[in-house]
Amino acid sequence: MANHAATKKDVRQSAKRNERNRYYGKTTRNAIRDIKAIDNKEGAIEKLPSVNAMIDKLAKRGTIHKNKASNLKSKLAKKVNALAKAA
Repeated sequence: MANHAATKKDVRQSAKRNERNRYYGKTTRNAIRDIKAIDNKEGAIEKLPSVNAMIDKLAKRGTIHKNKASNLKSKLAKKVNALAKAA
């Protein structure tokens, strides 16, 4: 690492961003896991918009790619619709 003030600042900033991205990513993964574990359609339908919003925010921040966000949302919607049909 170069011994410049700007480089040191960049290292601090990237460490902060990395920690923030890890937190939001893990929180979203936990929410996805929780919605997959739901068995009744009402609970899943109720939770789906908030989880979709979390996924969209990750894509907007650049933490995940927009296509990955789209795939995640699609898979969740399929799961919730399957619950609705099964009930």
